[in-house]
Amino acid sequence: MPTKALQIPTADGQADAFAAFPDDDERHPGVLLYTDIFGVRPVLREMARELAGNGYYVLVPNLYYRHGPAPVIELPEHLGAEIRPTVVAQLIPFVKVHTTERVLRDADAYLRFLTTQPEVSAGPVAAIGYCMGAVLAMRTAAAHPDQVAAVAGFHPGNLVTDAPDSPHRLVPELTAQVHLGLAENDMTSEGISELNQALDAAGAGHTCEIYPGTVHGFTMSDTDAFNPSALQRHWDRLLSLLDRTLANS
Repeated sequence: MPTKALQIPTADGQADAFAAFPDDDERHPGVLLYTDIFGVRPVLREMARELAGNGYYVLVPNLYYRHGPAPVIELPEHLGAEIRPTVVAQLIPFVKVHTTERVLRDADAYLRFLTTQPEVSAGPVAAIGYCMGAVLAMRTAAAHPDQVAAVAGFHPGNLVTDAPDSPHRLVPELTAQVHLGLAENDMTSEGISELNQALDAAGAGHTCEIYPGTVHGFTMSDTDAFNPSALQRHWDRLLSLLDRTLANS
């Protein structure tokens, strides 16, 4: 699958990004992919190419573009347990200033860019995310119900909080179908129940599933959390969701 380096115009500057898409001179449904906390790196490029190989145009922006091009800090090839806390500590300041207001401004820009690419077909798109990216995908789908027909989040963080703008409180705005693939330690049973109640009350088509034998980060092959069988389950669920919602676009 070819990939292309891109610059996305936003209200706050140029966001560097890359896209992966089939090399067949046809137009394909668009997918906006939000990374986990560690950002754009080889494993995300590999996952985007895998998804593109199934017939999608996948746009992966650098969420930290305000602080520099990706990678904004030096990342090891493997984010093992011994180095992970140090790397996370370097990234937390970027996460803290990535406010909901900034997330929504960026989402506007990312969707505008994605839907106007010549390789992207007309019709709805999907927003998907990993770790904190799942929250960004939910916010994007809720803010753009006329454009986002599918939202998926894997080993998500902070979907249910006490904040007035907690993602679970945005569910009534969704028109997208939702799949959430949780690690066993991602959310409390109370949090899962509250999220499911919100989705049920909104009438949103959804599945919220705990992937057995997993810990947070299970899709990422460059971490100790990686679980190959859970990654495959993630592909099965994600491709099924996209096929149902975007196949005719």
